[in-house]
Amino acid sequence: MTGTTQGGGGDELTVVHLMRHGEVHNPGGVLYGRAPGFHLSELGREMADRVAAHLADRDIRYVVASPLERAQETATPIAASHGLELATDPRLIEALNRFEGKTFGVGDGALRKPANWKYLTNPFKPSWGEPYVEQVVRMTAALGAARDAARGHEAVCVSHQLPIWVVRSFAERRRLWHDPRKRQCTLASLTSFTYRGDEIVSVGYSEPALDLVPAHLRAGAKAQKGGAKAFGA
Repeated sequence: MTGTTQGGGGDELTVVHLMRHGEVHNPGGVLYGRAPGFHLSELGREMADRVAAHLADRDIRYVVASPLERAQETATPIAASHGLELATDPRLIEALNRFEGKTFGVGDGALRKPANWKYLTNPFKPSWGEPYVEQVVRMTAALGAARDAARGHEAVCVSHQLPIWVVRSFAERRRLWHDPRKRQCTLASLTSFTYRGDEIVSVGYSEPALDLVPAHLRAGAKAQKGGAKAFGA
């Protein structure tokens, strides 16, 4: 696991693992976003089982997931391996996106239609979906709730790539707008927040199922290799 550390208070340590769901069955290659009916593929279920085995000996006391099927299915074996009931938190849901249900490309997708161009006016917000700041607010609250439920122990929250990346960027004091190709948040990865009391004192990143991730989806993780950016830098 890679990570960074910042000084904190003198209270108990709590670790909240923010996990991205496993691979989804999506033969049409659409942006599924918050749409229902998108489940883990066979490979995605294998990823979920791999991470459950990786965390089997950890002091997990609370497991919670986004309400979307792919997150629930990813979290289920983790909760089962620790004898816990799976909780649901809607604040962990995928970011809202105006292109949901469409393929996304310049020559063969939603971007070829001039009617959609108005959604691309402000990449810093972004104008095509849920503002980054709003994602940070809800994700920070969800992490805090998980921390409170597992005080002095560990929790697992299963969510989605963009919300995970923006809340990590906020914690590490990076700008929220970014190149999506460079997110360090591959399928079934763990972004782990360590709290001392109520304060985040370190952020780590690990990929227990990396060997199962298709090679073309590993590019972002490779681009960001070397771990988290130091707080305050």
